[in-house]
Amino acid sequence: MNTPDIEQLNKEYSINTSTSSLQFKNGSGDIPLLNIKNKHASAVISLQGAHILSWMPDGEEDVIWLSEDASFKPGKSVRGGIPICWPWFGAHETNSSYPAHGFARTVNWQVSNAQELPTGETQITFNLNTDQLPEYLQLMWPDKTTAEYIITVGKNLNLELITHNNSNQAITIGQALHTYFNVNNVTDVNIYGLEDKSYLDKPDNFKQKKQTGSITIDQEVDRVYLKTADDVIIDDKTRKITISKQGSESTVVWNPWQEVAEKMGDLGEDGYLNMLCVESANAADDTRTINAGGHHILSVCYQLSR
Repeated sequence: MNTPDIEQLNKEYSINTSTSSLQFKNGSGDIPLLNIKNKHASAVISLQGAHILSWMPDGEEDVIWLSEDASFKPGKSVRGGIPICWPWFGAHETNSSYPAHGFARTVNWQVSNAQELPTGETQITFNLNTDQLPEYLQLMWPDKTTAEYIITVGKNLNLELITHNNSNQAITIGQALHTYFNVNNVTDVNIYGLEDKSYLDKPDNFKQKKQTGSITIDQEVDRVYLKTADDVIIDDKTRKITISKQGSESTVVWNPWQEVAEKMGDLGEDGYLNMLCVESANAADDTRTINAGGHHILSVCYQLSR
């Protein structure tokens, strides 16, 4: 896909009022970034992957974690933020040479709307049309599909990922909002809302297990929790992050811990201690089949409280 024209984007979509600003600029590695600031919060979004890099409610530390060693390169996913896993989650079902978690996080998305809402929040809409992808990516996903991503930045962060099936046959998608949350120390965190849920334990060959009590992190954790629709709360001692969602009945909890983190090379020194992924997903037995002409909505709200 073509590199976005920063000047044209600012001409069409920039906002500059007494209470809000929205500006596009060239970021590191010539990857265009979008900066949002309003009376409620600020945010930074990369146009590659429609990838949220920062969300900072007014007076608060960033809720989103970004690695100090994050690399910004065309076609490469950034370590941290909120990568979009789409149109499949994890390894491709039939072809291991295809990129893990799909291609949405490594291609440029198109901006289709930006506005200041009456609430003072800022809303921006991105689109990814598979018809406009390079041929080698269309071969991976030949069905005509559009992903629409609506981001509303305010005191809360609201995300809607809408998949439109424009083809003449049913499609099945897997996806996740792979959110890296910024925590003070992951060993002091409790995750509530997944008690008594079954999960697939990836480090233990995807064995199915049952969660007892809240989740704590003191080793590598890479789990897909099944049949999960209720709110999840990350209790970081000094603040809480509540994750509310619709259109998702699977939740991924991930922290690589020290040994895996060191092999990854871009997590920063001891970065694993300050990040925790809790992902609203359609994964494992929660993939979604969308009929021809139909759509599926995955929506998530992040709320910070003390």
